[in-house]
Amino acid sequence: MAENQSIEQDVDALKEWRERPWVLAVLMAVAGLVVHICTDGSNIEQWRAALAAAAVFGPLVFAFTLTEERWRSSLVFSAIVALVMAGIAWRATAAGDGFADEEFWVAAGVLATTLSVPLFQAGFHRLRWQTSYKSTHFHVWTDAITGAGALAFVGLSWALIAILAELFSAIQIDLLKDLLDEEPFGWMFSGTTFGAALGVLRNQLKIIGTLQNVVLLVLSILAVPLAIALVIFLLAVLVSGIDVLWEATKSATPLLLSVAVGCFVLANAVVRDDDADASNSRVLRIAGFVLALGILPLSVMAAISMGTRIAQHGLSPERIWALIAIAVAVAYGVAYFVSAIRGRDAGWRGFLRQSNLHLAVMTAVLALLLAMPILNFGSISTSNQLARLAAGEVSPEEFDYRALRWDFGDPGREALATLSQSEDAKVAELALSAQNAESRYEARRVENAEAINSAPIDVEDDDIRLAVRIYLQGNYYRCREKCRVVELGELGGQPLMVLLGENYDPEFLVYDEATNKVSDAAIRHGQMHRDTPYKVPEFDENSNVELRPFTGQQLYIDGKPASGAFE
Repeated sequence: MAENQSIEQDVDALKEWRERPWVLAVLMAVAGLVVHICTDGSNIEQWRAALAAAAVFGPLVFAFTLTEERWRSSLVFSAIVALVMAGIAWRATAAGDGFADEEFWVAAGVLATTLSVPLFQAGFHRLRWQTSYKSTHFHVWTDAITGAGALAFVGLSWALIAILAELFSAIQIDLLKDLLDEEPFGWMFSGTTFGAALGVLRNQLKIIGTLQNVVLLVLSILAVPLAIALVIFLLAVLVSGIDVLWEATKSATPLLLSVAVGCFVLANAVVRDDDADASNSRVLRIAGFVLALGILPLSVMAAISMGTRIAQHGLSPERIWALIAIAVAVAYGVAYFVSAIRGRDAGWRGFLRQSNLHLAVMTAVLALLLAMPILNFGSISTSNQLARLAAGEVSPEEFDYRALRWDFGDPGREALATLSQSEDAKVAELALSAQNAESRYEARRVENAEAINSAPIDVEDDDIRLAVRIYLQGNYYRCREKCRVVELGELGGQPLMVLLGENYDPEFLVYDEATNKVSDAAIRHGQMHRDTPYKVPEFDENSNVELRPFTGQQLYIDGKPASGAFE
């Protein structure tokens, strides 16, 4: 029974409907006009933002799900999506600076909508867990292809009308040129062309289904090099230890998640929607198997990376959202790993498809819940940061008062007000400074003032030393806790120095005698003059600059001494 319902639904979707392009063109043109009316002006009120969101997502979902026979259910589903997204937009607009992560609410709502559309098209609202994976997979790819094709057509249409406007303007007919300057026309033109193109493409889903197989075939070829690279990477991490990854990049978490997403896409390109359509190449199937297994270790390493960062700096709304994304990635990794091991040879592909359906529903529901006013990540982050300060895990000087002021919403500012009355004089001073600052950058400058004023400047000339101090005040972010400036020699006849900071790579500075100012030095190999009391090794902008003990300290570049000793 469920299979018959799924087949019937797919037949309706594949059926050509001659009026579809016209219906969608008018629908999207009206939607474009409504969006323009609601967003025209600099100050968008809550109701206007909500109506604009409804006018975007409702018609879009209706356009993708509309069939001649099942238009009523499509209309109901589209109305529900429009109401949900309107509510999220209303809440996000009303948030102001009281919350810290309203853009994530909108993103979560968009993700929930995106995942729910192919599920609805496949009949999940009627069939539940008996929904055909083949049908769901088909709609995922045809939605992506038709949507991308319609957007491409919009771009081409704008290029054509711009050319025609210039052509007629050459013979003093400015009608088109004047229309292009009118925003309502732009919104309606974009909506009309998108709707018409989408209607034409969705009338050709049989052909697009064939194109889908070609796209997946091409993508599956990439599975082999990625699988080989993944094996080499994981073996290298096992041999060298995971610390080598943290040392090589400061963006380990997004890098690992990006590779995990690549493994997910290419593994599914190999698996397809059933075994009959899957690749017969043993090499490709092995590559798909390896990629399915690889998602788990990649997502676990991403979790370790994020966990390390949270242990060092505590929670923030952005890190909580990142944790949720990593948790979803780990869930996919576990499901894929279990599916691969459970099915082993040929059976793993069927288990993986079943996991895809379950995980898609889980992710859509989770995204919808996160978009609702249930959890306040600013409040959670504030409690965590205050607990770290109270437990001594972070010193008063290192505590990030700016984050409470600008990143955690109302809970952070309330906590900052409490800290400004703290019995700890240092905590109260720094909290009050952040509370009274007009911007987070001013707060950082005030916090760094002590480090800048006390920074050792190992330069003999008083004028240069003063110019360096002024440079540090203008570039306060480079001297957050401790920094030091050491004279190196000359560059192009001008005094050359290096700025050493705890949180940044060494920066070369040059003093201009004509302007009496210090600026960044553009270092190139062989530019260094040798008329210094000590030999300066050759170096360039990629050289390794370090401090080593030497009866005090001495500056080294690429392992060679570059300065005299200093305390």
